[in-house]
Amino acid sequence: MLATGAQAPDIQLPDLNGHDWNLAQALKNGPVILAFFKISCPTCQMTFPFLQRLADAAPSTLLIAVSQDDASATREFHDRFGVSMPTLLDTPRTYPASNAYQITSVPSLFVVEPGGKISFAVEGFSKAAIEKLGERFGASPFRESDHVPALRPG
Repeated sequence: MLATGAQAPDIQLPDLNGHDWNLAQALKNGPVILAFFKISCPTCQMTFPFLQRLADAAPSTLLIAVSQDDASATREFHDRFGVSMPTLLDTPRTYPASNAYQITSVPSLFVVEPGGKISFAVEGFSKAAIEKLGERFGASPFRESDHVPALRPG
């Protein structure tokens, strides 16, 4: 997994609607959070509703999901777990974006700053890391009633 301080590879992938998306273009509007996932991953299933809350509470923050599954399965994941953030499709079997970011486990989260440097990187689920993202982007992804583990590997 690429580490904090590394230069983020520019990725170009289709979104769920078939439109091409480009990281370099998106970074012109500010930092981007990339969240890589696989629908069969139980840790991803637990993590993505919290990430969606973060995206909803900080609408000026661009949080982009990157699915390692096909469009149909990804849409089912969205419906089942209440995910509505923009989602890109990393081509199954070749995974160009996942390979470029050296993903070995999902979920994997990155904050990419304008200019392309990675300022935050975490693999698996870390409550502290998600809270740090919330502080950085002015939103809380957790509610007092949530029972959230401190850590959960991907």
